[in-house]
Amino acid sequence: MVERVTATEETIRLINQLKEEHGELMFHQSGGCCDGSSPMCYSKGDLLIGDQDVYLGEIGGTPFYIHKSQYEYWKHTQLIIDVVDGRGGMFSVEGVHGKRFLTRSRAFTDEEYQQIKSQF
Repeated sequence: MVERVTATEETIRLINQLKEEHGELMFHQSGGCCDGSSPMCYSKGDLLIGDQDVYLGEIGGTPFYIHKSQYEYWKHTQLIIDVVDGRGGMFSVEGVHGKRFLTRSRAFTDEEYQQIKSQF
């Protein structure tokens, strides 16, 4: 099965650290005005998921959602969540660590994209 979202090892380490501090987490990539299209990490339940949000999968045992309008732009790609130094979104829990999550991507092969379309 092709994963629509994955994470680097450094990202998984940071997710595990954040889980120890905050409990269960969730990710959302909105493409909104304030933090652009940065993936935002919240304590589970701090952001309500709605009909316009698409569940992409899990990274580090943490659910990852994307707004439907953003999904339309990214649906041909696998999202790879990475972590870099710097301040992230003001509501994202990793910011106090001087880190921020970053989305990288790679285009699906034709075969992978066919598998993704059949899963959705």
